[in-house]
Amino acid sequence: MGGTEHLTVQREGATLVLTLNRPDAKNALSLSMLVGLYDGWIEADEDDAVRSVVLTGAGGAFCAGMDLKALAGKGMEGEHHRDRLKADPDLHWKAMLRHHRPRKPVIAAVEGYCVAGGTEILQGTDIRVAGESATFGLFEVKRGLFPIGGSTVRLQRQIPRTHALEMLLTGRPYTAREAADIGLIGHVVPDGTALAKALEIAEQINACGPLAVEAVKASVYETAEMTETDGLAAELKRGWPVFDTADAKEGARAFAEKRPPVYRRA
Repeated sequence: MGGTEHLTVQREGATLVLTLNRPDAKNALSLSMLVGLYDGWIEADEDDAVRSVVLTGAGGAFCAGMDLKALAGKGMEGEHHRDRLKADPDLHWKAMLRHHRPRKPVIAAVEGYCVAGGTEILQGTDIRVAGESATFGLFEVKRGLFPIGGSTVRLQRQIPRTHALEMLLTGRPYTAREAADIGLIGHVVPDGTALAKALEIAEQINACGPLAVEAVKASVYETAEMTETDGLAAELKRGWPVFDTADAKEGARAFAEKRPPVYRRA
């Protein structure tokens, strides 16, 4: 497993847990964090033992956005990762899930601040859990900036446009309950329990057929902007081969024998 000084990686069964680990700065994004995030997504993609990913933050915060000074690598912090960004100038966008979509389900476990770049990364995750005191928002316009992490494109596709525009144009903070009401997050839980809830959901996913899970996720995103006719054709093309896998046959046998299935990604 990888990780950097600002991003920790650990396994919880078949779940890879990525933790933004810069609590003194409310987990503001640094170059070290972005490199660790990118490596974490790649590890999840390439390791068949990983069936889901949970993204969370240390110290009671998720992510307070971009630390421009740290991203620039000024001073000692993050400078040793400068070669990674030079080798792949798109690395930071992949890390933030703007230019990369992991093939495994990604569950966000949010506590505290999830604002600016934090809310932008959130939009790249699949399932979202938040503690009741969490705060969301895209503050860029209040600072004369543009939310260039994908929010002007993604947000209106994930929540009603009127809510997307209000969030984008006012730059105001949103409570976890407000975020749930507009559909930005799916679960609001007592403070301090978001990670536990995310891991609970991950375990439910991990118990399912991994080939089926990955195909379902891919189909949802692939068909999102298609017409219904094109989407149904694409779904059939992606979904039908799943029925011919050993995992599908194992699922049927396990159901008939009233036992938990043992999937082997075959």
